[in-house]
Amino acid sequence: SAAWFSLRFGLIVSLIQVSAGLFLAIFLAPLLGKRPWLIAFLVLPMMVAPALVGLMYRLILHEFVGVVPYYLLLWFNDFPAFLGRENAFKTLVTIETLQWTPFALLILHAAYSAIPADIREAAEMDNARGIKRLMAIDLPMMAPAIGVTFFIRFIDSFRVFDNVYTLVGSGAGGATTSMSIYIYQAFFKTGNIGLAVAASMLLLAASFLVLYAINRFASRQALA
Repeated sequence: SAAWFSLRFGLIVSLIQVSAGLFLAIFLAPLLGKRPWLIAFLVLPMMVAPALVGLMYRLILHEFVGVVPYYLLLWFNDFPAFLGRENAFKTLVTIETLQWTPFALLILHAAYSAIPADIREAAEMDNARGIKRLMAIDLPMMAPAIGVTFFIRFIDSFRVFDNVYTLVGSGAGGATTSMSIYIYQAFFKTGNIGLAVAASMLLLAASFLVLYAINRFASRQALA
């Protein structure tokens, strides 16, 4: 169940972050081209330690002292249990996306800006504009950056520990137990060293598989 949580969490947040980062990189390209210093403000969420992010959102979303439940209760007379078993996974996905989408934006903005202007001018002369140019030129040329960004974010999200542990821990019934949290509990809390080592080897094997996929992807792009 811990492996399934980590796999599901890693895939979902990576897809959302890359999609949102790609949209923002293209949508904000004219603004960032004129004012490149704005990128410094957009990547500010990455500057905060994940453990502190977890603690911060734990205070914000806490059912008794949290500001968000307070105002929801004030305005709508009810609020969802953000850190409960039913909503904890959605809350974690949202928090992880808010913090690390700027990473995807940073890489994809650089890839989008690196596309030669003469290629875009030639496309416009061939009446390829808007979505047509995006699908035929921009996305194919950004494919290596998109793939690498996805794999990097997947590795980081798959081994997530600090922000999940400080926010909800292992969750009710182990609902938010990632592989890293499972290894920590098996080794430090129950003293089951054999189980912790076995889980660590699974985590290591998954990391090697992802790194192998990145290497194959990069090799194919280099040959192309």
